[in-house]
Amino acid sequence: MSVAPLPAPEELRRLLYASVLSDVLDSFGLMRQALKPFVRPLDEGLTLFGRVRTGLYVPRTQASTANPYELEMTLIDDLNPGEVAVLACGGPTDWVAPWGELLSTAARARGSTGCVTDGLVRDVARIRQMKFPVFAGGIGPLDTKGRAEMVAMDTEVTVGGVSARSGDWILGDVDGVVVIPQAQSDDIFRAALDKVLAEDRTREELEAGESLRAVFARHGVL
Repeated sequence: MSVAPLPAPEELRRLLYASVLSDVLDSFGLMRQALKPFVRPLDEGLTLFGRVRTGLYVPRTQASTANPYELEMTLIDDLNPGEVAVLACGGPTDWVAPWGELLSTAARARGSTGCVTDGLVRDVARIRQMKFPVFAGGIGPLDTKGRAEMVAMDTEVTVGGVSARSGDWILGDVDGVVVIPQAQSDDIFRAALDKVLAEDRTREELEAGESLRAVFARHGVL
């Protein structure tokens, strides 16, 4: 039996949302895929969706003459269209802002669809003007120079309490951020699309005045 192809990523971004994906992930036994709620969008009207590219930050323990931005620049310059920079800082934290306007500009120019970090973000007014989706653990002006540096890219990280690997999918909206493991993503997306349809039918029947109990018995959605 043939399986219909999934919609293109841009269509998935339009159709899906964090809460329905979280429910479906739960049904697959993946109950720890939602980032902790301190990771919030700079612009609640934007949805972030794409493939994960990871970067791991640690505090700097000693002075160095090396370029503190070396690996950070490598990751941003290597972003492909549809990818999301996912930067793990061990957050929540108040000691470093690994993301700002210039990285947003460079990432967007490469077709990146956003950034997620459990660290801070700066240059917020300009990023909001750009309409570039950024989800962060807080807002602050603290540059990484002299405070932190990226020590690994495309490695497994824990961001906002969730494990993420390059190649996974990530979606963020006003309700929060969820990570969808690459190995199960097709099945999860199909199940999520089915749940969206069931929720749409449920909403229509509730708006028509049917009881919540009767509609739930019919569609199993609440």
